[in-house]
Amino acid sequence: MTSGGGIVVGVDGSAAATQAVRWAAETAAQRRSRLRPAYALTLSVGYHGGGLALPREFFAALEQQSERILREAAETAAAVSPGIEVDPVLLREPVIPSLLELSQQARMLVLGGSGGGGFPGMRLGSTAVALTGHAHCPVAVVRGRDGGAEVPAEGPVVVGIDGSPVSERAVAVAFEEASWRGAPLVAVHAWLDGDYDTVFSPARFYSTWESVEEAEQRALAERLAGWQEKYPEVEVRRVVARDRPRHQLLEWSARARLLVVGCRGRGGLPGLVLGSTSQAMVHHAECPVLVVRPDPAD
Repeated sequence: MTSGGGIVVGVDGSAAATQAVRWAAETAAQRRSRLRPAYALTLSVGYHGGGLALPREFFAALEQQSERILREAAETAAAVSPGIEVDPVLLREPVIPSLLELSQQARMLVLGGSGGGGFPGMRLGSTAVALTGHAHCPVAVVRGRDGGAEVPAEGPVVVGIDGSPVSERAVAVAFEEASWRGAPLVAVHAWLDGDYDTVFSPARFYSTWESVEEAEQRALAERLAGWQEKYPEVEVRRVVARDRPRHQLLEWSARARLLVVGCRGRGGLPGLVLGSTSQAMVHHAECPVLVVRPDPAD
């Protein structure tokens, strides 16, 4: 991960954004990285009814609101992690392209699970949906247990593995996160991503369940071996399940402190920004979700 731009956290004055600032401040302190709360001050229109210009006082009030939101974010971060460098950023362009530009140099982009840009009934804000699919760095969507205010501080880091190139990148990020947090790592490989009767009918498949499971165990061990050597301090648990990936990962999210997934794995279809599994995680997981983007060369 790049680190020139520190850790960027999007703020909008909402409770979800404040939750994200707290999590991002703790993460920045662990890495001795600067924290950049970013707020976008944008005007979709400069006129109101009848083509009349908005009064100057309106713009002054927006400036004051922006300053207040950024000041409160900085105060929240300092209260959580005293001594960290906080560098607020006021963005004067639309929020999504502005944060995408910041993500080019950021170590991580952190967002609340919902915010001022979300629509009623949505479990994830529209800004977070767009950024998890397009950012240039890993994106953390901060979620609590059952979507609530309590963000877990205990439990393992969990990573979903399917053998795709972006999955390999997710493994690298997950080991780094587990090492920084002093947490165990659970590597989950769920390999039943289709209908049993269709995919594993006797006419198409002659191996026993045991031999398939042993082969999947060996493959997972091989994918993790090099990383376990690089991070010997990280305790690793390997989980191979005859189950759908999203089901396994959602279950583990109820026990994890962080869930790491690739943006698109083998389940992704051409043209989709997020694969079905990663999309399910950012909408429904019960812990923060760190979405790792594929390498542009892949």
